[in-house]
Amino acid sequence: MAIEMEKGSVSIDAQNIMPVIKRWLYSDKDIFLREVVSNGCDAITKYRMTNPDDESEMSVMVTVDKENKTLTISDTGIGMTEDEVKRYINQVAFSGASEFMKKFEGDEKKGDIIGHFGLGFYSVFMVSENVEIETLSCQEGAEPVHWESKDGMDFAISEGHRTAHGTSIILHISDEEKEFLELYRVREVLTRYCGYMAYPIYLMDANAKPVEREEEIPGETNEDGTPKKRKVVDEPKPSLINDTKPLWLKKPSECEDKEYIDFYHKMFGWEDPLFWVHLNVDYPFNLKGILYFPKLRNDFGKYEGQVKLFAGQVFVADNVKEVIPEFLMLLKGVIDCPDLPLNVSRSALQNDGFVKKISEYITKKVADKLIGMCKTDKENYEKYWDDISPFIKFGCLKDTKFCDKMNDYILFKNLDDKYLTLPELLVKEEEKKDENKDEAEVLDADGNPIKKESTDAADENTEEKDERKVIYYVTDKLQQGQYIKMFKEQNMDAVILDHNIDTSFISQLEQRNEHYKFMRIDADVTESLKDETSAEDLKAETDTLTDVFKKALNNDKLTVKVEKLKNADIASVITLSEEGRRMQDMMKMYAMNGMGGMDPNMFAADQTLTLNANNELVKYIFEHKDSEHVPMFCEQLYDLAMLSNQPLSVDAMAKFVQRSNQIMMLLAK
Repeated sequence: MAIEMEKGSVSIDAQNIMPVIKRWLYSDKDIFLREVVSNGCDAITKYRMTNPDDESEMSVMVTVDKENKTLTISDTGIGMTEDEVKRYINQVAFSGASEFMKKFEGDEKKGDIIGHFGLGFYSVFMVSENVEIETLSCQEGAEPVHWESKDGMDFAISEGHRTAHGTSIILHISDEEKEFLELYRVREVLTRYCGYMAYPIYLMDANAKPVEREEEIPGETNEDGTPKKRKVVDEPKPSLINDTKPLWLKKPSECEDKEYIDFYHKMFGWEDPLFWVHLNVDYPFNLKGILYFPKLRNDFGKYEGQVKLFAGQVFVADNVKEVIPEFLMLLKGVIDCPDLPLNVSRSALQNDGFVKKISEYITKKVADKLIGMCKTDKENYEKYWDDISPFIKFGCLKDTKFCDKMNDYILFKNLDDKYLTLPELLVKEEEKKDENKDEAEVLDADGNPIKKESTDAADENTEEKDERKVIYYVTDKLQQGQYIKMFKEQNMDAVILDHNIDTSFISQLEQRNEHYKFMRIDADVTESLKDETSAEDLKAETDTLTDVFKKALNNDKLTVKVEKLKNADIASVITLSEEGRRMQDMMKMYAMNGMGGMDPNMFAADQTLTLNANNELVKYIFEHKDSEHVPMFCEQLYDLAMLSNQPLSVDAMAKFVQRSNQIMMLLAK
């Protein structure tokens, strides 16, 4: 029976649907193309399900006709009958415009929710002054149907002209939106949103002209010996837009390293990634994807990765912050999860239990990859460590489960540029202690053996001994060079922690591990650097030199210690309390990040000047405390000690240089 002309109004649950669409979604109007093409792919899927024996190629054709001001999206899918057109097109399943507006007001990704409220098709009216549908159902005996509307509200249905099953959406583009009649613009949109859809997407220029060219005739030549040629006319052909089998859908065992790198270049640029994690799970949720570890800059706080979200190969968003844990947002890659509830607000997505399970799974897979590399590919793990360590440390700060899992696989680079895990560091220190038991007796400054009993006695007299193992660290190898030299002379080791995240990171480790603590190499003069002596033996030197230095430096709050250091060439060292310096560093970091309000100097670290009683210059000051040059020597020793700890201020450096010249003049006389 022939289809009779019918006119009417679109039935909706809320009035003025088009103003709502335009108000909330207009800024992302190019999303309409994704929605219509996606609908075409869905139609093909339905056809495949109902006609499994049909092995012909199913595709979506997008045709740009600039002369006629039309953009046509045509599929070879299941098609629609007249009743289905009335049901799916004329009755918009839009339950509650008020709910829609409430959920998505102020949302930055408004375009992401088109298609989840029955608005997918109707988004075409944002760019069209008139829309036509030509469709033919694959059902036997079905008749073609033509549907037309100028505003999305009033429609007309009549007999159509399509001869093959499928649907064609003809958009008559408005003058204000003529950018969508430019082939390059349509290609740009299709590539962005439809570049990995499940069925071939073709782009055709309806106004393209045949191209004439000449080609050689194989085996035929002219009289002069030149090849004979003939004219050939190349008819315009559509170009394939998408990759129907993206890399993330393959099994990891089927992928080669070159494929991963090529895919990364295609998605994110030409800089090679460090390595990657291939996600592939079907239960309890459907999740596929590839996460890449890029090279991170030292200022990673300003660095933002890019994890693109797909839902069944349909592009959804450039960054999916609700699904990927915060610290993993430093990575780049793709996530394809058709099971994600995309028809809810972002706050609901963040609190969704299903989404949290996905996030935890991704975190676990990343940790498993890192641990596996550390166990089986230590060489590459060490090679990548400097680049990935900020990411791992940031992850440890943000996710306690990740921190606990990675605890034994965090690398620390020592003074010899060797990488050690935390267990290796601690075991090594224990082995050193055990070896020392069998070594020759330790000698004091006079060459006399130090009796084991005296050391034990000293330990017994310690009121509150901290039993935690100490891991010494360096933040600046050049600045702290003097302390490093002292450590190496005593076969002591330290690790390098020179990233701005390290202060917070080691505090996190200490809170979660009660058996060790971190201490900067200049936080104290360790017993290993000193000769065995008692405070009573050095009481006279301590009292005298304390008074002399406080007076010379005009600093009554300065703490002065006198010790017999094993290295007699070192006259003085400055030590800063670990706790005070960490607090000061944190305050400085907060101030840099615009979180001021407190003066970092409020938490100035406790400073101690340690003088070496074995040093000749210190001995001279002690024995000639009333000499006219002693104040100058005291100032110089203090500044030298400070230079080994931190840079001097501008004024202090100027005085140091002037004083150095004065001392050289004394030597020249």
